[in-house]
Amino acid sequence: MTVIVLTNCPAGLRGFLTRWLLEISAGVFVGNPSARIRDVLWEEVQQYAGQGRALLAHTTKNEQGFTFRTHDHAWHPTDHEGVTLIRRPDPNASAPGPTSQSGPPPGWSRASKRRRFGRG
Repeated sequence: MTVIVLTNCPAGLRGFLTRWLLEISAGVFVGNPSARIRDVLWEEVQQYAGQGRALLAHTTKNEQGFTFRTHDHAWHPTDHEGVTLIRRPDPNASAPGPTSQSGPPPGWSRASKRRRFGRG
């Protein structure tokens, strides 16, 4: 089983994928092509996705029973002791402002401070 999910991709790419896969929802394609066809489809998706994002998930013989690939996603697959997990970017890594967790940012009311941090 192969699943390809497209987000913000050209309509021509969606039309191309409908030759090989069934579009069950907008931008969601499923089917059971051979591994060779699946790899060719994924190369085409990467080439013609433009500013869009794409995700490919397919069955394989491993501990999880499937694997996946991403194209232009903020979330990336990472291997953790033989199991593939999704690594999401840390939203606080690029956040402007103070990085210390000692207290609330300026502008919080006293009631908000008490609710959040338990002090007066």
